[in-house]
Amino acid sequence: MLANFDEQDLLYIVYCGIAVGALVFISGLGQLLSQKENRSEARSRRMRMIAEGKSTAELLALLKPPARRGLLGRIPLLGDLPARLRKAGLMISARMFLALCVMVWGAITLVGQRFIGIELAAVLAIIPAILVPFVVLDARVKKRSDQMVRQLPDALELMARGLKVGHPLSTSIATVAREMPDPIGTEFGLIHDQVNYGDDLVDAFKEFAERVGVEDVDYLASSIGIQYGTGGDLVRVITVLSRTIRSRITMRRKIRAISSEGRLTAWFLSALPVLIFAYTMISTPSYYGGVMDDPMFRPMMLTVIGLTIANALVLRRLVNFKI
Repeated sequence: MLANFDEQDLLYIVYCGIAVGALVFISGLGQLLSQKENRSEARSRRMRMIAEGKSTAELLALLKPPARRGLLGRIPLLGDLPARLRKAGLMISARMFLALCVMVWGAITLVGQRFIGIELAAVLAIIPAILVPFVVLDARVKKRSDQMVRQLPDALELMARGLKVGHPLSTSIATVAREMPDPIGTEFGLIHDQVNYGDDLVDAFKEFAERVGVEDVDYLASSIGIQYGTGGDLVRVITVLSRTIRSRITMRRKIRAISSEGRLTAWFLSALPVLIFAYTMISTPSYYGGVMDDPMFRPMMLTVIGLTIANALVLRRLVNFKI
């Protein structure tokens, strides 16, 4: 009786999660479909929002990730979720993202309980519904960070040209925001909006560096801060920084090309034990199934899994270089 009650209670939670997720999904889909067609012609999210007539305060509220507050902000995966969504370029709230994950988890659990039981299905559904979205989110964040690093030398050169012809620094920043595409265009637009809204330029660049978490942007923020504090030729500083970042990008590409064989070998050696185990279980299930009852099977299996993971970590450490 207690087992049946637990199963019914879990089904009720799953149905509630599906209902809430479906409502959030329909609301988000309606917002996406209501956008105007000419917004796709804009070069950045900030320019699209300006075309909509949003004020500077609204731009800062929507595009700047909110600060982590309270107990929820200290949770490793959820505390910085709003900032990670902004870094990934997703104009979706953390609540909607989590609601969609819960909806997918409930749907997979509902389908899986017909085959493997609701408890096991609920546990296994965490992988595609929770873990996979966060992995994809982190991959998108890394992709946009790499794209920003590639765009940064061109943005700095555009700033330097504007300063050489006598434009103020704020005007040069506005030019970068207007001419450059996402993500660098939106980030420089935020800097321009912050300065117009009353923030100090050094603080705006410092928040920019903290917001994107890119090492080259830290150098830019430090250069702007030192120049404003001590004075100097800002054009020369920006030009040298642009050349340095471009040289670092070239060096990264060379090292990545040289280490490509080692990285491919690491992937192959890490995946080979898993592939062999999967092929053996499919072709000859009794090969491992016949000895699973042996008391030494579980310790040996845990040892093999541990050594396989350690091998993958060591190989990854050997073929990944930070420049």
